[in-house]
Amino acid sequence: MGRTKRLGKKLRPLLSWAAAAVLLAGMSRLPVDWGGLMGRTAAVSAMLMLPEGGAAVVLDRLFPAEEKEDEPAFPNALPVYEYSFTPPEEEVLPAQKEETALPQEEAVPQRESIPEEYRGTVTEVTYTAQAGDGYIPLAAGYLKNSTALSDAQVREVLAESPALRLESTDSPQVLIVHTHATEAFAPYAGDFCDLREDWRSQDNGENVVLLGEIMAQELEKAGIGVIHDETQHDYPSYNGSYERSAETIRGYLEEYPGIRVVIDLHRDAIENPAGNLIRPVAQVDGKKAAQVMIIAGCDDGTMDLPGWRENLRWAAALQSRIETDFPGLTRPVFFCHRKYNMDLTGGSLLIEFGSHGNTLAQAALSARCVGQSMAAALQELSKEG
Repeated sequence: MGRTKRLGKKLRPLLSWAAAAVLLAGMSRLPVDWGGLMGRTAAVSAMLMLPEGGAAVVLDRLFPAEEKEDEPAFPNALPVYEYSFTPPEEEVLPAQKEETALPQEEAVPQRESIPEEYRGTVTEVTYTAQAGDGYIPLAAGYLKNSTALSDAQVREVLAESPALRLESTDSPQVLIVHTHATEAFAPYAGDFCDLREDWRSQDNGENVVLLGEIMAQELEKAGIGVIHDETQHDYPSYNGSYERSAETIRGYLEEYPGIRVVIDLHRDAIENPAGNLIRPVAQVDGKKAAQVMIIAGCDDGTMDLPGWRENLRWAAALQSRIETDFPGLTRPVFFCHRKYNMDLTGGSLLIEFGSHGNTLAQAALSARCVGQSMAAALQELSKEG
C-alpha cells in the first residue's frame, strides 16, 4: 500500500474554561501490583481537581456524554454550539515524512515549590489480573467482563475469529479521532503533583492528539491508510462531545466507505481511595510507559449496538497482540454495557492511554508501541482472510 492520507482540522480558539470533568470506568475489583504489597485495590475512582483546590467534579466515564442528556458543561464554557462535519482539504504528504520524536521527561521541581495545601501525591501502579472473578484470559492478556453476560457466553463470542479484514488499497481504512482531545498529562514524573493543575491542554502537541499522530505514523509505516482527525470535540464545551465526534465519524465513513477501524483515543483519570493520583505504568525496553486500557461496548438490548460482537473480537485480537509484543503494557480489556459511538462501524474501540498521573513522554511511548502492535494485528487478520 502506498501513500497514506493525514487529515486534520482545528476549532478556532474561544473562551477558556476553568475546570474539567472526566470520568472513569469502575475497575473496582482489578488486582494490582503495589510493588511488593499483596492484594487488590478496594476501589478505583476517577476525578479531575478544580483549580485553586476546589472540590472535584466527578463524572462517571461509564455514562458517556452521548447518553447523558443532563451532563453539565465545564464551568464558564460556552453553550453547546451547532456542529457539522466538513472534511478538511486533503494534504499531500511527501513519500518519506519525518517521524515525530517522542517527548522527553521534564525535570521534577522541588516539592517545596508547590504550596502545601495544593500538594498531592502520585502513586505508581501496575495493573495485573488473573483468571476468575470476571477476568477472562485471552491468547495474551485478559478481559474484564462487566456485563450481564456470563463468562461462558463471552467466551463463546470470543471463540470465533474476527471478521475484520483490510483490503489491498491506498485508500484510508483506519480512522483515529478524539472525543476528548484536550485531555493532557502530568508535567513531570515525580511522586507528587500540583492539585491546581487541570490536566487539559488545547495544544495538540501536549494532549492526546499527539498520541494519535504517533499511532497514525506507525500504521502508515506498515502501509495502512490512515486518517487522523484532530478536531477538539470537547472544546469549547465538554457537553455533547460524543454527539460531535459521532458526526465527524459519520462524515468520514460517508466520504471514505473503505474505513474498517475507528479508534477513539483518550486519557484516563484514576485516583485511589486515599485520593492519590494513580500512575499506571509498565516497563518497555527499560523505560516507563503508560499502561493502556481498551474498552469494548456491549449492547444490553437498549443501545442499538448490533456490531458489539465483532468489536469485542477485534478488542481481544488487539489486546493479545499488544501483550505479546509488550508484556504488561495493557490493563484488561474493559467489556461493558456502554456505547461510545461503537455502533457506527464494526471495528470501533475506545482506548485509554494512562491516567492524569502519567506524563506525556510515558503515554507517547505507549502510543508508538500500540501503533506497531495494531499494524501487526491488522496485517495478521487480513492474512487469515
